[in-house]
Amino acid sequence: MEQTMRRNWMRLAAAVLAITLAVPTGWAVRTNSDGEVMIRVGLASSYQYVETGELEAAHLQNNTGYGAGFRFGYYDGNMDFVELGRTEKDIDQVAVLKTQNLYYGRDASLGKTTYSSSITSNIAVGCYHILIDSGYGDYEDARRDAEDYEDGFVAWIDGEYQVRVGAYLSKGEALDAIDTLGEGTVVGTTSYGMSIVETGTDHILFQFDQGTGGILAILPDVTGAEDVRTWFSNYKYRGGFLYQRLNGGNISVVNVVELEDYVKGVVCYEMGRTWPLEALKAQATCARTYVLRNMGRHQSYGFDVCGSTECQAYHGCGDGRSNSGPSEVSDQAVEETAGQVVLYNGKLAETVYSSSAGGATEDAKNVWGTDTVNTHPYLKGVIDPYESLVDDLNPYSPWTVTYTSEELTSKLQSNGFGVGTSIDYLELTYSEMGNVIRLQVHWKNGNSNTFKPSASSGGIDMGIRGNFGVKSIRFTVNGKMVSQPAGNGSGSYAVNGSGTLSGTDDVYVISGTGSVSGAGSDLYVISGSGKISSLAEGNTGASGTNVGGGTVTVSGDTYVFDGAGWGHQLGMSQFGANAMAREGFDYDEILKFYFPGVQVGTY
Repeated sequence: MEQTMRRNWMRLAAAVLAITLAVPTGWAVRTNSDGEVMIRVGLASSYQYVETGELEAAHLQNNTGYGAGFRFGYYDGNMDFVELGRTEKDIDQVAVLKTQNLYYGRDASLGKTTYSSSITSNIAVGCYHILIDSGYGDYEDARRDAEDYEDGFVAWIDGEYQVRVGAYLSKGEALDAIDTLGEGTVVGTTSYGMSIVETGTDHILFQFDQGTGGILAILPDVTGAEDVRTWFSNYKYRGGFLYQRLNGGNISVVNVVELEDYVKGVVCYEMGRTWPLEALKAQATCARTYVLRNMGRHQSYGFDVCGSTECQAYHGCGDGRSNSGPSEVSDQAVEETAGQVVLYNGKLAETVYSSSAGGATEDAKNVWGTDTVNTHPYLKGVIDPYESLVDDLNPYSPWTVTYTSEELTSKLQSNGFGVGTSIDYLELTYSEMGNVIRLQVHWKNGNSNTFKPSASSGGIDMGIRGNFGVKSIRFTVNGKMVSQPAGNGSGSYAVNGSGTLSGTDDVYVISGTGSVSGAGSDLYVISGSGKISSLAEGNTGASGTNVGGGTVTVSGDTYVFDGAGWGHQLGMSQFGANAMAREGFDYDEILKFYFPGVQVGTY
């Protein structure tokens, strides 16, 4: 009677616990019980911009001195970790396996030692098990019973603890084992099940199967270490890990990390880890704003953001090299801006950035087709007089790409354009900022193709950078200039391409500190190739600047693209931020320069 009552109580407790194991249906910004915003970063996924695809086996290893052992469980709807079981602290390597027959050894096709479906050794983890008992409401009770069996382990199946034995390659092997044991039934898992093993062995430590949508979590360390770091796929990460078989196939892996630790793992990779502090602070604020604005962006893959430059480059604490990962100054930049974000009218701004702009960023309307009047007025192009001050540090200011007419024809034809003909001439349209916002190729058969800074049509890349092999949209071809880039040809000066000034006597400038003074007559412009020259010279067309906009046509046997900058040309120039920091600007001044009209405040 007492044993029956105890079993019934444990089943009830298990049922209650199962109800709490609900996968959140929406992923807005979430804070755990400690008030920390938690970020999910895709580390292994079928998503094309995650370098590591889904895995048959995903390995974890404690970083010596930064925690020991592992805890198993799940994250609840508030992103609090709920523990279901744990290892001893002397277990420093585990692997999460999909529940099918896998072998441990050197897999030549993968180029590494791991568990795989290839028969690489006699160390095998099979998908057939013997169920001894179920209905446990407490991990310790189940663990004690499991220890009575040589290959016993605890499993969490559909919201209850079970005691299982063995990992057999066939049902026949499992039935033979039952004859020896004298008890149990043969069981497996669904196609969403996962087993955790001690790496290099066939011994299951814990098994997890919640069916469709079941997400296993592992939180490293059982010792209470303050700073925990764990190796996964050659990088060290803070926080925990999620494992899911999204479509019943291989395993996806997600790093769950606190917001500020995530930002620390971005800044050092998206910007030089030893760059000036104020530039790094601007980068930290951009990175923090970006991830908060894009929470749940890749929810269909089980994470918020990826770890590649398609989202933001993120590699946790680095790969162990002394020059990899966060530095003292990059961490300082994150800590001194903790909670700071870029806002426009009280809402998170779209804080995009690229390596360099070559002298001027661009309006988002000309790159993405974005409404820069109503929705993104802060993504307006700005003339940048600072970036060129660090050209000696920037390998892409300037750059040159040269093609013969035949080479450029062949390159475009390989992408599906101009098949059966050849180039007649190019027509380039420049924005007010002096960037190429339209490049039309006219073919000798009378047809043409038009390329934009960033666009696609029917799966075909119509982008200028991808098709012409250039680093940015700030360039000239064969040195050809807009005939009257400055205005109407009568000695006046263009103002934002829509107005004119007859002279510069009544022109004023505002410094980075807010002081206002007369501009004077000694003004300068920046060309498409990054060259700086006097405004007067630029108005004659001799300086190589196309600021003010216009269209040119270029033809010939050779096409020489002379340009500067690297990236999509929107938002903050990272090398420009470097230069501004060296000139004494604070991080908020840098951000307000590249994102006109924004405010920097606390999230």
